Amino acid sequence: MAGNITHQNSNSLARGDTVSRRWLLKGLGVVGTVGLTAAATDSVRAASGDPVAFQYFHETWNTITSNLSTVADRGYDAVWIQAPQKSGLTWADQGGRNDPPLGYQPIDFTSFESEFGTEAELRTLIDTAHNHGIEVYVDCVMNHMADGNGYEFPRFSYSDFHHCCGGIDDWNDPHEVKNGELLGLPDLKQESSYVRGELYNYMQKIAAVGADGYRYDAAKHMYPSYFRDYANPWADEFGMERVAEVYSGSVPYVQEYIDTGMNAFDYPLFYTVSDVFSGGDMSTLQGAGVKAQDPWHAWPFVDNHDQNGPDQYELAHAHLLTMEGCPVVYNLYPDWILNNDAINTMVKVRKNHCSGETHWRHTDTDLVVYERYNNLLVGLNNNTTDWRSSSVYTSWTDTVLHDYSGNTDDVSVDGDGRVEVSVPPEGWVFYAPT
Repeated sequence: MAGNITHQNSNSLARGDTVSRRWLLKGLGVVGTVGLTAAATDSVRAASGDPVAFQYFHETWNTITSNLSTVADRGYDAVWIQAPQKSGLTWADQGGRNDPPLGYQPIDFTSFESEFGTEAELRTLIDTAHNHGIEVYVDCVMNHMADGNGYEFPRFSYSDFHHCCGGIDDWNDPHEVKNGELLGLPDLKQESSYVRGELYNYMQKIAAVGADGYRYDAAKHMYPSYFRDYANPWADEFGMERVAEVYSGSVPYVQEYIDTGMNAFDYPLFYTVSDVFSGGDMSTLQGAGVKAQDPWHAWPFVDNHDQNGPDQYELAHAHLLTMEGCPVVYNLYPDWILNNDAINTMVKVRKNHCSGETHWRHTDTDLVVYERYNNLLVGLNNNTTDWRSSSVYTSWTDTVLHDYSGNTDDVSVDGDGRVEVSVPPEGWVFYAPT
């Protein structure tokens, strides 16, 4: 069962017990908050490489279930799925695969009969994922309810919502951002004990169907204190992990939410990646994002259901999938990502060779080279016409390094620890010892 695997403690890890892929992702998420020892952390990381998650959206529960064996074969540790509660909008309301995304306009938190399928089908999805060693993160929408219903819902009425601001007009006004109606959606009053009770029950129900964690939707529209004092302690009570959508390009802003006891999507890094991999300055990658200061709690991404990816899409993934943190790969189009040979190779490299701290070996406008210390040497070139090269220092000496991307030949590190790294136009190389 999920609880027996994901809630092992550091003592079992230190004894050298078998570590599942599901515990790997859990363990990385809680480092620094529950006091895993360095030895335990090393044991977790050595178990199956760095973690990677798959955003599996825009499909029914049955479709996702049927494809989980492929997701597992590709090397993913977790899937993140859409919110399961009864919601406004149906497939017929969509003008495209993600126009608009479904599940974000709650009607009834007590019902998990949704456009994606029944509660029984959701349980089957989660059980199947666990059988393949995959965690399931479920979208959890606690900021608001659906529009078109006024303020009347099966378990909420007028007094359960904020009425101070109307829509959000001033995005620099914290009060308005936290209490205004996002996109016209009625804003729940989390300071109400009654509302909190309903949200507690909602979180408990998600845990009860067997999920491993929550993805907190619209977290920046709720105060950090709500997560510190209520949602994250409830998640601990239910044995659940959590990652928050804190939609901001400010590292300190996102870190404030992380410090309440959760992970967060690395929006600050996303904005840098979007610029860099649309022909921008590669040197700005060094030190960018939450991952640069708190990689244990950063979930980087190239695109998602709210954000389009950059022009150099695969090159951007070559960076995200070889860096620290837990990157999330998004499947906007059916099976396209799962059948993308380049990205599949990147995931394989991540699972087999990515570990250790990041050491930047070279940066300039076109070329970056960094090493996941003593494990993997990565070169990325966003020049569209020319190869780029640099002689860099590494942690190895007198060692042959194989390019696991398949893009160039093996290279040899000399006795002083230096090696010449050459990268094709808009390409990448992944060097590791043979």
